[in-house]
Amino acid sequence: MSDLLDSVIEAHGGRERFNSFATLTAKLEQGGILWALKGKTDVLAHANVRVDLREERVSHWPFAPTSRHSVFTPQRVTIEEEDGSITEDLSEPRASFAGFEMETHWSDAQLAYFAGYTMWTYLISPFLLGRPGVVAREIESWEEAGENWHRLRVEFPDSIATHSKVQDFYFDDKGLLRRHDYEVEIQGNNAASRYLFEPVEVQGITLYSKMRIVPNTPSNIPLTEPYIVTIDLSDYRFE
Repeated sequence: MSDLLDSVIEAHGGRERFNSFATLTAKLEQGGILWALKGKTDVLAHANVRVDLREERVSHWPFAPTSRHSVFTPQRVTIEEEDGSITEDLSEPRASFAGFEMETHWSDAQLAYFAGYTMWTYLISPFLLGRPGVVAREIESWEEAGENWHRLRVEFPDSIATHSKVQDFYFDDKGLLRRHDYEVEIQGNNAASRYLFEPVEVQGITLYSKMRIVPNTPSNIPLTEPYIVTIDLSDYRFE
């Protein structure tokens, strides 16, 4: 484990405090061009999310215009009614995206898969980068916004569902996460950069209130528009 990873985890509240919690819930307001391209404009525009901090398991609700919720794991996704009855069941969900491009529509279960692994990756980083099987190494720093950002190149094991096997995380001199690069394998390997804003302290852990995802370019200079996804988060709660 790198010294940089140790320092950024400490800057976000430390492993011991993070590991004292089991789940994190939040309220989501989401926008951007992605949802219309997938035929899911309003389904999770105003929703709630709960992520398990110890295993890759996530739930979103409601799936508008219904009161249904999702149960995501890397191996299986279900869409369920309030009483637990299953309306959609998708096993080995990643295989279902074979041949998909940016404009290919999703089912609700496929949306739940994407939203599930995305929010699990987003909400538990940088702590995720220290999990067994995840390899993080420091690479050359990056100049952006008049600042020098430290970078970790991270390789994820096949057991973790996420955007792509290799991703880059950028941290400022305070150890805060500022940018996150990846390719979205399940929609044609399009390159994207996630920017994080408005850090907040929640029960001793640093989280982020706003995220903006834009296309990245071969020169590693992201475009300023369009926003692929916008995410505003509030009402964070650890349990």
